[in-house]
Order: sequence, then C-alpha cells, then structure tokens
Amino acid sequence: MKNIKIAIFALLTFTLVNCNDDFLDKVQPDTINTGNYPKTAEELVTVVNGAYQPLQRAKLYNMRMWTSDIFAGNSIVGAGGGDDGIETTQLANFVASTDNPGVLDLWRGPWPGILSSNIIIKIAPTLNISDDIKNRSLGEAYFLRAHYYFILARFFGDVPLITEPQNAEGDLYPARFPKSEVYNLIISDLEKAIAMLPSKSEYSNADKGRASKGAAMGALAKVYLTLGNWQKTVDYTTQLETMGYALNSDYSDNFNVNTENSIESLFEVQYASNGGYDFWGDQNQASWASTFMGPRGSNFVGGGWGWNQPTQEFVNSYEAGDTRKAKSIFYTGCPQYDGKNYSATYSLTGYNVRKFVVPLSAFPSYDNSPLNFPVMRYSEVLLMKAEALNELGQTTQAETPLNLVRARAGLSPVSGLNQIAFREKVLHERRIELAFEGQRWFDLIRVNNGQYGLNFLHTIGKTNATTKHLLLPVPQIERDRNPNLTQNPGY
Repeated sequence: MKNIKIAIFALLTFTLVNCNDDFLDKVQPDTINTGNYPKTAEELVTVVNGAYQPLQRAKLYNMRMWTSDIFAGNSIVGAGGGDDGIETTQLANFVASTDNPGVLDLWRGPWPGILSSNIIIKIAPTLNISDDIKNRSLGEAYFLRAHYYFILARFFGDVPLITEPQNAEGDLYPARFPKSEVYNLIISDLEKAIAMLPSKSEYSNADKGRASKGAAMGALAKVYLTLGNWQKTVDYTTQLETMGYALNSDYSDNFNVNTENSIESLFEVQYASNGGYDFWGDQNQASWASTFMGPRGSNFVGGGWGWNQPTQEFVNSYEAGDTRKAKSIFYTGCPQYDGKNYSATYSLTGYNVRKFVVPLSAFPSYDNSPLNFPVMRYSEVLLMKAEALNELGQTTQAETPLNLVRARAGLSPVSGLNQIAFREKVLHERRIELAFEGQRWFDLIRVNNGQYGLNFLHTIGKTNATTKHLLLPVPQIERDRNPNLTQNPGY
C-alpha cells in the first residue's frame, strides 16, 4: 500500500480524474492539490466520488475494519503462519506497540476522505450549479466526514479536528482535540446530512450505494448509542422504521453479490469486479474479503488465504437452531459450498468465515471479487432500538425489535427477562447477527465504559487486556512528524 510521505494533514496533490459515468469507477487517488478546486457540477461529483474511495481501501473496510473482529475475540488470524498477519496477532494478544502497521493503517485510513469532504464542504456552496447536485454533494460530504471521524474517535479517542482543506501553507502540526468535541462535529455533520440527502429510493440505479437520508439517520442513531443517549437512539431508529427498510427474508442475501444494496441495506462499501486497478494498490476496487477469508487450500474461492478463522468459543455461542450459523461460517458437516464439501483441515480452528466468500466458479481470479461490504443494516437498527429501549427501562417494548431479528434466524422469541438479562441477550444477538462485519470491537469498548469488553476478554483467556487497550496507540511515526500529537495513556 502507498505510504503517505509527509505529515498526513499536509497531504497530497489533488487531481480530478477523467472517468466514465459509473459511480464505482470514479476514483480519487491519495494526491490532492487543494488549489485546483472543482468548478463544475461534473467535477464536484467526481470529487464526491473520490471521498468514498478511502472506504474501499485495505486501511479501512477492505481489511483493517473487519480484522477488528480478530482482536475482539471472535476469530484468529489463521492465514499462512509465520509473520503473516503478525500485526493483527499482536493486536489480538494486546501486545501491539506504537509502530504496529495495522494501527498506522487505521490512523491514516480516514484522513484522505476527511480532506476530500472538507474540499466539498468549502467549495460546493460557491458553485453556480443546480441545487439538487449541490445539496446532495454537501450531504454526502457531511455524512462521509462524520463517518471517518467516527472511526477515528472510537479507535483513538482524541484526534485532530480538521474542518478546512489543508495545504502546505496551513497548520501542518495540529494537536488532538477532546473526543467530546469530535463527537459534537460528528453529530452536527450527520444532522446536516439528514437534512440534505435524498432518501435511498430517490436514487437512480446508476447512483445506488451513495449515502442517503436513511444512512445518515442510522449513523446518528449509532453515534447516540455509543454515547449512551438512549432516547435519541430510540427516536432515530423509530423514524427509520417508517422509511421503507426491512429485513431480507434470507440472512445470506446481505452477503450475496446478486442482492447488494437490498431493502435491508442502509449503507455498504461498494466494490466492483472490473475496476481495472492493481489488486494491491489504493485505487483497487475489488473486494479483498473473499480472497483473504476463503478457506486455505480449499479451491472454494479465488485466493483463499484462510484469514479470520472463527474460534471454538465463538462457534459455541450459537443457540441451537440458529440458521445464521450455516450462512456465516464453514464447519464440519455444514451445507456444501459451490458443490464442494468443507474440511476442518482447511483451518487451524476447524472453522472459516462463509458469509463474505464468493465462488471460484463465478469469479475465478483472486483479484476480481465484487462483493460489497456492509456498514449498516436494518437488523442493526432493530437491535439498537431494542438495546436503547431496555436501557430506558422499557424492556417489554424492547422485545419486539429484538424478536424480529431472532425470528429470521429461526429462534424462539425472548420474553420476560429483566433488564440485566435482556442487556446480555441483545449484546449476544449483536455479536451473532453482525459477526465478522467489524462491529464487535466497538461493542466491547462502549458498554459500561469498556468494562464489558475487558470482562469478556478475560473470560476467553486474554487476561493481559487492560483499560489502556480500549484505545489504540497513536502511531509513533506520526508523533515523530507532528510533535503536537500526544500519546494515549499507557503506551
């Protein structure tokens, strides 16, 4: 992956990309000249498309976001042994240092998207273009900036707060702002996005996958869930229930290339099989998930490098009769995949992830998987509402959204639990429903100020996990370049 050679806020030379009209194929590289701003509607849309592109990269959803399930205890690296994935193993064992490459990826991954969003927010209001394109572009930029900062705030806590396009003449050494101020910006941005964005149904087929009003509303509900504002969480999830979203009848349709951006999808990272870029490059638009997670040596998928192998403890956590098990993981005796039987010898744990793999028979190369990655689904909206209602003391009312998710999984309804037992049940449901989607770590660190996560990690043998590990370290290379960056406690 391309390394950013200078301080991440000084970043880069902006070049508008000549592309066709396909949303997925409009890519903005990590080179931004902030003096060459867009002047037309077409150029503005190109910059907006570029603001999505960091989501696709390995620094975020093509790898690092889903590997957080590994240090959350759902799985192990697996892979090819030796030093393969050593940075993730160190994170999972809570021995990562300030020079860990995975941590550096997560720190650097959001900043190009923040920079692009800042350019849009500054320039779009000055352009003489249609209000529809202007407002939609601003809404997308506010949504994306909030999303990138939400990633940073949860992994690192205090971070620099950059709301203007940076250039060589600007402040190249910004200090970290308190996390509370970062969240204030996130909330403000998402409120603006809700006001400006069209609903999902208003987008044409060519623009499927763009941020929508529902995506922004779901993101804001999740921010309030993270902050423990239960009433706001209920308010926004209740509004989402009226916006046309629903559960897919088949859980696996959320991870099927033929049913992407479905009625259950609020937002997903878009990938394509014919992006025309190097698989290892920042501009690659094919998904890495199938290639990395496919069972090693199985000939099930292109690549098949055996990453993200579920643990026995995780597999044991499925309730009897849960239909999600056979759709989420490979195990001995599971249904065939693409006409082939699974063998436990393909994995160190005896298990592999199934939900993100695409068959070799359909996509025969390791570098052309088009499967999108889910960021938020309607099932999570229901689980957020259930959790928030319970925390408000409305446990009986909380049963309804929880049981909708359980019913699809073939499970009996929950009834009559007290508040504490219901809390454990809904957190367990989130673990199973959202497994390997990069959500579990954030649940571990947010509940009871992270004590929930530490208690869980200790029960699975990770007894060296302490309060300091609830945040990742600020990469030392960034602190060397910017003396105003402080370190998180304990590192």
